Amino acid sequence: MRFSRIGTIAVPAAVVTVVVMLVVPMPTFVLDALISVNITFAVVVLLLSMHVSRPLDFSVFPTVLLLGTLFRLALNVSATRLVLSRGYAGTVIQSFGHFVVGGSIVVGLVVFLILIIIQFVVINNGAGRVAEVAARFTLDAMPGKQMAIDADLNGGLIGAEEAKRRRKEIADEADFYGAMDGASKFVKGDAVAALIIVFINLIGGLIIGIAQRHLALSNALNTYSLLSVGDGLVSQIPALLMSISTGIVVTRTASDDSDFGSQLIDQIRNQHNTLRMAGAAIAIVGLFPGLPHVAFVVVGTGMYLLGRQARRTAEAVLKKAAIVKASAPQGELTPDTLAPDMRVDALELELAIDLIDLVDATHGGDLLERVRGLRRKIAKDLGIVIPAVRTRDNVALPVNTYAIRLHGVEVARGTAPPGRVLVMGTGAEDLPGEETTEPVFGLPARWVPTEFRHVAQSSGATVVDRASVITTHVGEVVARNAGKLLSRQQLRALLDVIKRSEPVVVEELGSANVPLSEVQNILCDLLDDGVPIRDLARILEAITDRAQHSKTHEALLDAARSALGPAICAHFADDKGRLPIFTFDASFEQSLLDTLRTTDEGTLLGIDPADTDRMVSEVTRMTIEAEQRGETPVLVCSARLRPALSRVFKAALPRLGILSVHEIGSQVRPERIGVVSVAASTL
Repeated sequence: MRFSRIGTIAVPAAVVTVVVMLVVPMPTFVLDALISVNITFAVVVLLLSMHVSRPLDFSVFPTVLLLGTLFRLALNVSATRLVLSRGYAGTVIQSFGHFVVGGSIVVGLVVFLILIIIQFVVINNGAGRVAEVAARFTLDAMPGKQMAIDADLNGGLIGAEEAKRRRKEIADEADFYGAMDGASKFVKGDAVAALIIVFINLIGGLIIGIAQRHLALSNALNTYSLLSVGDGLVSQIPALLMSISTGIVVTRTASDDSDFGSQLIDQIRNQHNTLRMAGAAIAIVGLFPGLPHVAFVVVGTGMYLLGRQARRTAEAVLKKAAIVKASAPQGELTPDTLAPDMRVDALELELAIDLIDLVDATHGGDLLERVRGLRRKIAKDLGIVIPAVRTRDNVALPVNTYAIRLHGVEVARGTAPPGRVLVMGTGAEDLPGEETTEPVFGLPARWVPTEFRHVAQSSGATVVDRASVITTHVGEVVARNAGKLLSRQQLRALLDVIKRSEPVVVEELGSANVPLSEVQNILCDLLDDGVPIRDLARILEAITDRAQHSKTHEALLDAARSALGPAICAHFADDKGRLPIFTFDASFEQSLLDTLRTTDEGTLLGIDPADTDRMVSEVTRMTIEAEQRGETPVLVCSARLRPALSRVFKAALPRLGILSVHEIGSQVRPERIGVVSVAASTL
């Protein structure tokens, strides 16, 4: 029969038997056998606790403590029944009583009380305190551990199965220490119960012996004190062993797969200098007059010799390691071995230590899930799958702070204080909190305590929770830098998807001899201009058609934008199809066309920097006025002029759309709301 089958049947049967023992009298020979089993069981548990390499290897230990305590109490009840009813409780209890009591009842009782004090005051209290602290620290460390697992999973360092295994291990560890915090109380209660039971046996036995059995006081005292101490010993010795096991398990901090004994010897051996100094000091103390010379000198000499032997062993290990290292092949630090340390994540989100609750799902933190949802939304809106956002804690960040990194470089930073919500708009200034600036649009806002959320909402203000603030900020950074996040490998994956549904498009692109790098540059420019690339097939068709006549970057980009013209216009038009536009004065636009210069970097304006600043200032003024009226204007110009103007306005007005005339689709209704003109004398 397999062990699992035995456990399925035998363990429940044993528990039921223990419960029966509480009410059914036991013969003395059965009691002797069960007491022996109890002591053996305690020894086995002690040895197991010393040989496991980590506490989770003995995860059933809290339940074992409960069952062991219940078993000892059942034996106490059975022994008490026999002591009081027969004046005899078997040979085991009789032998333990004679062995400890010997010729003095007082000595026996004192020894028994000392064992109780050792177990209750020293071991149980210490083990209980360690279990309590370990449980609290384990629970406090769970969010950081879970975030590290999610970061490794998002970064591709581990798979879903490994992440699932690690999460289960963290949960099991928290459950174990939480259970140990409670289970340690069983052993402490057992010590108190043992003391009370011995007192009851002693007093009850004297009363029964004198009143019912008509024994002399000395005979009754001798008989029942011997049985009471014996009963206490056969229960407290296993209880003491279980207490020691509890302390060993909860104090284990094993860092490898070795057991406690091996770790102890290895760590003592590594401190051979300490052993030699301690041995020399003890030997010298033994030479002082009035002290036991032989004992101190022998012990000190032995310790010194042990330290010398440990030093020789440690030197031999180091020498062997040096030989192995010298004989190892050179060049072990290969790119493959260093790749994990060299890797720079495309997109990282770093959180200060006090923001870890945002990613702790056990406390309602859903930031990681929101980031995953953001990736899905960006894929739907822009047509690219951004790399996994590696989320991790950073103790170097100030409290309440988060940072967003792009290819290892910090590009944005914000705050999200715990216990606060971000309030913007009407009534925000009347609420308590800290003034701040909304990180995406730069609007004035205030971090308000969470309990004022409903007050802010009732006043008409906009209330945003911390996770939404961070997610929105990450989304804005991604949208602004989408072109930098489209790698060549991702483009290859997108082309493979297109090839499965429209293979001809990809084949013609290859026949047109347009390099993959050029396609990547075009798509990156489109993303930098805020143009989605979801309709990738049409983009590739337009590039292929234009490549038959011109393969310059600007010509291919213009072809792609023309193909996407209706989608670009729809992005800026309102719900009614109205598209507010700025145009250049005809003479001014012609003047700009006359200054165009073709360089290796593309088409540039050859006007004076002061004139450029004046033109940018005029467009900025008109844009701000339009936005104050609730409009989102675009600047419309000729196709030749658009690339150069895009470079000029990208830094000053990154949200301003710049369209060429032939990008205006028929589905929108353009409406001119301003004409940009700068005096010709300034050009």
